[in-house]
Amino acid sequence: MGGTTSEREVSLASGRNVAEALASLGGYEVVPTVLDEDSLPELAGVDAVYIALHGGWGENGGVQAALDARGIPYTGPGAAASRIAMDKIKTKMVLEMKNIPTAAWGLADRDSPASPIPLPAVVKPPADGSSVGISKVAKAEDWPAARDAAFAAMKSGGQILVEEFIHGREMTVGIIDGKPLPVIEIVAAGGWYGYHEKYDSEDTKYPFLEDAALAERLQKTALDAYAAVGCRGVTRVDFRVSPLGRCYVLELNTSPGFTSHSLVPKAGMKTGLSFAEVCERILACAAHD
Repeated sequence: MGGTTSEREVSLASGRNVAEALASLGGYEVVPTVLDEDSLPELAGVDAVYIALHGGWGENGGVQAALDARGIPYTGPGAAASRIAMDKIKTKMVLEMKNIPTAAWGLADRDSPASPIPLPAVVKPPADGSSVGISKVAKAEDWPAARDAAFAAMKSGGQILVEEFIHGREMTVGIIDGKPLPVIEIVAAGGWYGYHEKYDSEDTKYPFLEDAALAERLQKTALDAYAAVGCRGVTRVDFRVSPLGRCYVLELNTSPGFTSHSLVPKAGMKTGLSFAEVCERILACAAHD
């Protein structure tokens, strides 16, 4: 847990929760390991690693490749799938190649004077998570601030992703070991699910979707996206659903949070598992390439 990204504090919270949960089950010797740089400690005698890192080296295939080299099993997808899922632009390309619905998109540079696609649009750094640097742009005059905020959140060069804003509802589907969890709807005050609404607000609601037919379609599409990217273990697939019921995949999160506001543990617990048992199911999928 920990790491060097803007998501460090979220990762530390996830890691503490997972470590306490696994230890509570008995039978596991849990060694909480905080990373302060993008490299691994010795990890002598470790049977498996539970990755509770978010973003950066912990989610872009870096730590996965390092663990592969040591032959240590770890949770979540392998290095190749992690590299794709962490890069929202690569993810878009894979989804389109596999005919999986995703919002229309374009790319912008630091000096792009206007959005490359019609407004309203969502402006995103292509390789960051937890809604850091993400803005919704409804008016042309808001473009420069949103563009600059996205670039400010990036640690490296390149372009930012500009994505069509899909009017409708926000949904998410967690997957553990190829099996979809119950679908959760995200109902944020004001209709925008940003960093504050995700981590700080008590006004954001997370009801389970009761429309069985829509839930089944979302779960199937989530599994299609999971397979297209080459995921294994745990992954969360985020959607927007239009008023006509069309399901658009926004992104895949290969190291979803395990904080008090996080949705994969919430969905896992809906199936009758405890928080600790959800963690244990994820741990049981640990593998290496």
